Amino acid sequence: MNYLLKLSYDGTNYCGFQVQPNGRSVAAVFQDALEAVLGCRPDIKGCSRTDAGVHALGFMLNFHADTRIPAAKLPLALNQHLPPDIRALEARVVPDDFHARYAAHTKTYLYRIHNSPIDSPFAARYYTRVPGRLDADRMQQAAQYFVGKHDFLALCASGSSAAAHGDTVRTITACDVQRRGDDIDITVTADGYLPNNVRLLSFSRPALRPCRASSPAASAKTPGRRWRRRGFSSRAWTTTRP
Repeated sequence: MNYLLKLSYDGTNYCGFQVQPNGRSVAAVFQDALEAVLGCRPDIKGCSRTDAGVHALGFMLNFHADTRIPAAKLPLALNQHLPPDIRALEARVVPDDFHARYAAHTKTYLYRIHNSPIDSPFAARYYTRVPGRLDADRMQQAAQYFVGKHDFLALCASGSSAAAHGDTVRTITACDVQRRGDDIDITVTADGYLPNNVRLLSFSRPALRPCRASSPAASAKTPGRRWRRRGFSSRAWTTTRP
């Protein structure tokens, strides 16, 4: 049977979701738990890749397996073998041809800025801190330049395979900035992302200090100040429709 499962994880200690040769990944740890519960190691299909240090509130994946464990009980069984920073939230059976990646219609990232000269002792790993006062209203105005279908090559990690193959066009359907006390949330919804896409978008000059930009690609060519990135806290979740 084909199972669709929702994960939540703190990505601080991982190189990202996808299995990689250079570090410990969320996928590999999750497959270890699957093997412990099912006695086999099924291939898993994630809804997306995530960069190192990215956290997930609701990451969707699917896998095929034969088990007598009811789908509703799978999260409880898996959580017995998962580390505290990864949790299975829910599971259900879906059609055999369902694929989490291809069924993902939108993906939303939240990048949080703690706009204060003083860190929080409890949440420092879940934001990046900018001490100087930021104008969230002007940031919201500038964020609208990113909405639409654009070539985001200027907001892609250098040396990425997407950039090398010219696959850098993405469609952002929403980009919003909202202040909540000392925190500023930058929320981006798109059909897909490039490596470090939201991180670079959040700290491009038009986002931090709005200017007269005509397009995201043009305005992002002059990056702003390189802020301290400890505790980068982009959170990703995906909408899927089996």
